[in-house]
Amino acid sequence: MNDEFLGLLGIARRASKLSLGHDAAVTSIKKGKAKLCLLSSDASERLEKEFNYLLENKKIKIIRHDYSMDELNFAISSRAGVLTVDDDGFAQRISEILLRRNDLL
Repeated sequence: MNDEFLGLLGIARRASKLSLGHDAAVTSIKKGKAKLCLLSSDASERLEKEFNYLLENKKIKIIRHDYSMDELNFAISSRAGVLTVDDDGFAQRISEILLRRNDLL
């Protein structure tokens, strides 16, 4: 796997710093563990609206990336449309990678 984003997600997964799937992500956000929220490219608009609403008054970024649920499944062995990164270091690095790709930095 030569993709920096997917490789870093794999490392975060092995370090137990990801909350994968809807219920785990909501729990992570409500408990204050989430540092970054990621949506897959094929996540529904309803899911995106729900998480935008949930994160409205929180200082947690939400980023829709270019990878599908199937591509994530290959990288982290879990098919999820939404996940949260629950570590400051991983969240910062993943944000930098995704924002650099989208020329937003």
